[in-house]
Amino acid sequence: MSGEEEENAAELKIGDEFLKAKCLMNCEVSLILEHKYEQLQQSSDDAVNQVSQVFEKSLQYVKRFSRYKNPDAVRQVREILARYQLAEFELCVLGNLCPETVEEAIAMVPSIKTRGRAQDDEAIEKMLNDLSLIKKFE
Repeated sequence: MSGEEEENAAELKIGDEFLKAKCLMNCEVSLILEHKYEQLQQSSDDAVNQVSQVFEKSLQYVKRFSRYKNPDAVRQVREILARYQLAEFELCVLGNLCPETVEEAIAMVPSIKTRGRAQDDEAIEKMLNDLSLIKKFE
């Protein structure tokens, strides 16, 4: 992105380095941090002292704001959202915030309507319905 062009997440103008970056939803980060925490507990008698305050707070945060707890549900969410050719940023915002209506989804991620592959309302509605089914059975 050129220096004079202003970043705008609504239009997915977030810089090439961010467009190419792999993003993780809160639920994915939670699974990773929980796994690391378990490893620390198994490797030491005094695991609590090995865990930094930043690690602990990060784990608490992602656990609190994770919409999906089950590892299979987390995988399914990513698979469903990936079908819609979303950018990583868009996928993670929708996976984290779980909009319930098409209007909410567009308000949270305007680029799903404005970018070249613009999803129609029916496709967005189907995507949201698929996500809500996962949430029901979680």
